[in-house]
Amino acid sequence: MKKLALVGAVLALIAVLATGWFVAPYNAASNLEEDTPYVVKQGATLTSIARDLETQGIIDDADAMLLRAKVLGGDDPIQAGEFMLPAGASFSAIVDTLQSGDVIRRFVTVPEGLPSILVYERLMAEDLLTGNIEVPEEGSVLPDTYDFERGESRAAVLARMQSAMDTYLAEAWESRTAKAVVKSPQEALVLASIVEKETAQADERPMVAGALSNRVRIGMMLGADATTIYPITKGKPLGRRIRVSELRSTNPYNTRAVAGLPPGPITNPGRESIAAVLDPAETKALYYVADGSGGHVFAETLEEHNRNAAAWRKLRRERGEM
Repeated sequence: MKKLALVGAVLALIAVLATGWFVAPYNAASNLEEDTPYVVKQGATLTSIARDLETQGIIDDADAMLLRAKVLGGDDPIQAGEFMLPAGASFSAIVDTLQSGDVIRRFVTVPEGLPSILVYERLMAEDLLTGNIEVPEEGSVLPDTYDFERGESRAAVLARMQSAMDTYLAEAWESRTAKAVVKSPQEALVLASIVEKETAQADERPMVAGALSNRVRIGMMLGADATTIYPITKGKPLGRRIRVSELRSTNPYNTRAVAGLPPGPITNPGRESIAAVLDPAETKALYYVADGSGGHVFAETLEEHNRNAAAWRKLRRERGEM
């Protein structure tokens, strides 16, 4: 009886040692010396990944690790994407990360008022994106921060930006007030793009929208220099003063020569500018001019506006700006 007990104990010890011998390498630290991003391509398998890790010197024996993974690992499939592998991560931890870990997300930001030509250039300059795109339609992109994965197509990221604009504009349009002068979501985009360019102060947008809406309502020219510049630069900075010939041009974007809204947006307006034209401030103001502090002073009459404009010119001369 004692002999049988001894044999049993020896066999149990051998089993424990064998299990430890089998399991230990699976949980042992790898050769990763620092946190390392690792990209899993679509269609990759655990076998192909183990071979690649061995080739890179991250693990020593792919076949040994694959055998242990089949016995000890989970059944979840490997995800495609980019993952961060921690320094010294065991093969067990690597497999778990690739099966259920978070994919590394990267970000691209479209600021409010960024014209489509610059959205295009920003996406094309992002080295971790793939493929080509055309310059998107002006006003079709909702300014925001968007995440993407390494290797994702530029077209897919742009489609998310445009879908976000479609969704927001549709929702905002349904909540427009009776004060809104625009007759369609497209007109809302056009007027909002002008508001976006006319003021950089968020709290001033409803007032600017109110003054511009008043002008549209009575058939008065909008008089926004940004619309005149748009056909020349497609939204990029002009880099010089507007020429008299450009101010006199009768192209449909020149709101100093042609009444009504221009034929399309002049930039990609943000949520606040869109909301402002759909619920503009209740005001009788028709005019506004810079006040020297980053905002504007508003006027109901041309006489009052001329006084405000003279004060602005005087301030600029005192500053040496003209």
